[in-house]
Amino acid sequence: MKTIILKFGGTSVGTIERIKKVAQIISNYKRKKNRVAVVSSAMSGVTNDLAKKSRLISNDFDEAEYDTLVSSGEQMSCALLAGRLKHLGFKSRSWLSWQVPIFTTGPHSSARIEKIFTKDLNHFMELGGIPIITGFQGINNKTRLTTLGRGGSDASAIVLSKFLNADECIIFTDVDGVYTTDPKLHSKAKKIKKIHYDEMLEMASLGSKIMQPISVQDAKLNKIDIKVKSSFVNKSGTLISRSKIKKKFSNKIITGISSTKNDAKITIAGVKDKPGVAASIFEPLSKNLINVDMVVQNISLNGNETDLTFTIKSEDVKKTEKLIKQNKKISYRKLFFDKNLSKVSIIGVGMITTPGITHRMFKALASKKINIIVISTSEIKISVLISTKHIKKAVAVLHKEFNLD
Repeated sequence: MKTIILKFGGTSVGTIERIKKVAQIISNYKRKKNRVAVVSSAMSGVTNDLAKKSRLISNDFDEAEYDTLVSSGEQMSCALLAGRLKHLGFKSRSWLSWQVPIFTTGPHSSARIEKIFTKDLNHFMELGGIPIITGFQGINNKTRLTTLGRGGSDASAIVLSKFLNADECIIFTDVDGVYTTDPKLHSKAKKIKKIHYDEMLEMASLGSKIMQPISVQDAKLNKIDIKVKSSFVNKSGTLISRSKIKKKFSNKIITGISSTKNDAKITIAGVKDKPGVAASIFEPLSKNLINVDMVVQNISLNGNETDLTFTIKSEDVKKTEKLIKQNKKISYRKLFFDKNLSKVSIIGVGMITTPGITHRMFKALASKKINIIVISTSEIKISVLISTKHIKKAVAVLHKEFNLD
């Protein structure tokens, strides 16, 4: 008998009609004599609404109470889902994180699952029951509720798969798999049947919204294969796999193209070139939770000064400017800011052993007169910063260049 973990996102359980549909999907897996456990997100919009209420109460809402508040959305959806399954004649009940229990470490709103005690869950499943478990949350060593941050319900399902020794982990969402690029940006985007963890991790961190990077990382570390499917249409999805890439599905050097919007470039010109300067610049940004992405450093000809360029999200520009100007540990000649930029990335494990990929990418962009502002590379990806107005054109020409159309 197979053990299958099914996870449903907020849009999948967004309405009462959607919850009835999800209950039907669960029942189909159960009727095939599988042991089934379900992880559910809150109904779409509920978590945001609860977060908004906290801001109306206080500009400095207590972090522990915040987690208690926003985690209540999953409690509601799990109770509704279990209630519907009971209506259909199945043995089911909701399990809150403290009832399982799911223990976490780390700060509120960004905790990580450390241990899941599965004895009671296993017993309930052996009796034919379908546990509906709240995603996105756990409890800490003080028995306070904690939440796992963006993509937390995916992480809940993946780690639960590990502790239950599950045979399958299926993430149901509002799309029918991972695509070579965003279908809204490029009409010729194709669904990827199978993708390696590393490629998915890069795509997630570079703008693909199918899964959060931290969830993909959890899957890779715990060696859990994930299937991404749609709860809206009955189609085969995408397998995110730990298995070695076979020629059969890796005949394309590039697997996918990711893009971001609303990036900004910061250049600090004329910084004294000495050890520790970069650390002094980035330390206050890190403490203020400003994510720094691409970093480029140019040394002056005399070797005494450097120009440091890095990218952040546009919404962090004002805060970053303030922090740099307040920073007494650094001196510089001038500060430059450039908004309305986007990052386009090509991703594929095939590029490790294939020469000429960089040339092909740059030549393709040049053919459409797209100027490259900043370049960043790794073993399986090349990212370039360009003007946001060229994003659609860039994705289209690269999609064609690397035979993804």
